[in-house]
Amino acid sequence: MHRLILATFLVLAPLAVSAQDMTAYNQALATFNAGKLDLAAPLFFDLAANAMDADMRARSEYYLAQTYARKNLPISALVTYAAIVNAGPEHPFYLQALEGLVDVQQKLNEQNLVPNILDKAYTPQVQDKWVRLPREVLARIHYLVATIRQRRGRFEEARALLEAVPPDSRVYARARYLLGVVLADPHFPGRPGEADALDGAALSAFKGALDAKAPQIAHDEVKQLSLLGMGRLHYGRHEYPQAVSAYEALPRYARFWDQALFENGFARFQNEDFGGALGSLQALHAPQFEGAFQPESWVLKATVYYYSCLFDEVKTTLAAYEQLYDPMAKQLEPFSGEDVDLLSAYNLVAAENRRLPRPIYLWIRGNERIQDVMRMIEQVDAEKRVVNDIRDWEGTGMVPELVSSLEEVRGTLTQIGGRFAKSRLQEAAQNLRTFADQAEIIRVQTALDEKDLLLAGVDQKAILKTQSIYRPKMPGAAWNYWKFQGEFWRDEIGYYQYTLKRGCPAKLQEK
Repeated sequence: MHRLILATFLVLAPLAVSAQDMTAYNQALATFNAGKLDLAAPLFFDLAANAMDADMRARSEYYLAQTYARKNLPISALVTYAAIVNAGPEHPFYLQALEGLVDVQQKLNEQNLVPNILDKAYTPQVQDKWVRLPREVLARIHYLVATIRQRRGRFEEARALLEAVPPDSRVYARARYLLGVVLADPHFPGRPGEADALDGAALSAFKGALDAKAPQIAHDEVKQLSLLGMGRLHYGRHEYPQAVSAYEALPRYARFWDQALFENGFARFQNEDFGGALGSLQALHAPQFEGAFQPESWVLKATVYYYSCLFDEVKTTLAAYEQLYDPMAKQLEPFSGEDVDLLSAYNLVAAENRRLPRPIYLWIRGNERIQDVMRMIEQVDAEKRVVNDIRDWEGTGMVPELVSSLEEVRGTLTQIGGRFAKSRLQEAAQNLRTFADQAEIIRVQTALDEKDLLLAGVDQKAILKTQSIYRPKMPGAAWNYWKFQGEFWRDEIGYYQYTLKRGCPAKLQEK
């Protein structure tokens, strides 16, 4: 990836350079090349700030960033590379600093600071210069900038950037997945008139992510996300059997398997496979997912029973929902208002949980973006300790300036994390209100339907007694049937299939 350049061949012409600066620069170069990084860093820092020659200052600034990188202080290197990039293409080490930023991003898997720096720098005025970057570096830049454009709804720009990532790049699978997300977005220009063409292109992009040739960064997770993307695309097109196939292709116990189980329940329900929908939800409600925040899954379960006129089961399911989620809604109220400041919101999520409902706490902390912020803040704090503990840096002007820069980065990250945490807290509270309302609608409609049956003289119990429960159809000869008896076995979770009676009288069978 990024090449750490030895400095022995970078010789400055002595014109307009003081003898003192030249001596200091040569000493810094020799120290750097000898691997004595603790000694080299203060020398480069002083030259970058005070050398009379602009070229020497620029070189020293770049080698200071290189020194931090080699010293395994990636956030410190990021800050210094960013200063060079922000100075613009006139800086003689502008392209090298871009390469350094991409290298730091890869090392940290950082998703906020570097992508935003690159997005700000990626203007039409510099793009002709960036093509001189190494092919892989430019591919990663295109992908990282596209993540920001996609978040901001600039979909056509994101599409162009993602399509520029070549198949031999290690971020090709990520770019294909994100391209599928961009093209499938309902706000992409051209919808709904061009929906079929855009959906076809999105599906092709997801398949490209699945089939990308190794090595790919985090390819297993990208494959899971691509299968989810395909499932959602088919679901949105009312192609429910294809959606089910995509969701069920996710590996069991993979990172996003619980999400696939949940969405598969909806796809199976829409495909009128009520037993399959309940089977997916049965797996999702296993003890292994006890800490999951899935209120909508209980509403779906009640809906499945309602459409089968199994009213006792509807009421039992809604009671279970209330028992689980009504206390959560009350506990969440103080933390989901507009008056919660960003620092408090971040600390609620980042600290050991003592006040939030545990499923909501885990739901927010499990998100990739909040995890990214927490990891970066931990890295900032670790670097501050290292910077303050290096004996050769004591008493230099470098330490307070670097610590101040790290504190600024920490503040920025905390604001990012706080905004995201606050948004997720409000989303959780809104979800609980929405699904509580839906549960109440189902409850009222169930009571009305029961009353109608009673007034019509329908004996629902008699209807149910005339029906038998049969084993579900076996998928193949290698499968065995085991009746569920209240115990969840690890090798059975994910393979559940209900068979249901129908409590609806004939005139209601079309419900």
